[in-house]
Amino acid sequence: MPADPWIVLAAAGLEGAVGYPARLPHPVTWVGGALGLLDRWFNRGGDLARRLTGAVTLVIVAGGAALTGHAVARLDWAPLTILAGATGLAARSLYDHVAAVARAPDLASARAAVAMIVGRDVDRLDEAGVAAAALESLAESFNDGVVAPLFWFLLAGLPGLFAYKAVNTADSMIGHKEEPYRCFGWAAARSDDLMNLVPARLAGLLIVLAAGRGGKTMAQDARGHASPNSGWPEAAMAGALGVQLGGPAYYDGVEHARPSFGDGRRPTTADLKRGLGIYLRACAVLAVLLALGGLAWPR
Repeated sequence: MPADPWIVLAAAGLEGAVGYPARLPHPVTWVGGALGLLDRWFNRGGDLARRLTGAVTLVIVAGGAALTGHAVARLDWAPLTILAGATGLAARSLYDHVAAVARAPDLASARAAVAMIVGRDVDRLDEAGVAAAALESLAESFNDGVVAPLFWFLLAGLPGLFAYKAVNTADSMIGHKEEPYRCFGWAAARSDDLMNLVPARLAGLLIVLAAGRGGKTMAQDARGHASPNSGWPEAAMAGALGVQLGGPAYYDGVEHARPSFGDGRRPTTADLKRGLGIYLRACAVLAVLLALGGLAWPR
């Protein structure tokens, strides 16, 4: 059932204020461990068999996460719900990781910092490449780590939040087009696409609202992304800053063609800092919307 917007806002505020303790294992690692085990057990056989066992894997992991959320929610204790909800959010950690790139004193340090948040080869990146990679990650992760978790938390309570995090983790680990996950990870990838369909567009709109511009670029360029969702916040960020994001990138030494977003110049470190400001304002807009929802929530 839907969650009280005030509870959702409190969880977001808690995570935004203190983040997740670095010394504690994150619940997502438990999901990752389960996925690794099921991968070793089930990822075998022909294409059809792998699709079926991949779907079963997703049901086990996402269903287990949802049941865990349901068990916590049944205790009906607001502080526990807030604390559990905060573990599913990543606004603070996202800001800290991207800010570390923006604060790096030199290119080598910036490359090392951006390597923590992107999967592409960083040794080839110049200042513009580092800034672009960090901004793309900031925009995409604004959806994956903030908007989408809050959306599912609000819509379906802790079960919805935990299920989303499990599906998103499964997509990151096995939702690849390359072997050995082309078939085994199909259900994870498609489910993640579906669960992000609405949140990604909301994330793009929030960036546009926070910046006061970028809507035209988002509308024109978002659908060019290989993902049905990632292009919305990335194109919105490109338009909001008046820069160009996307374009070719190297992964494991191989160049991959990617679409570009925006028709401006390549970004700089100063643009990355501006992007962080837009991100914070977008989070603030989201908080205001949750507060308005709380005022309208039936008592």
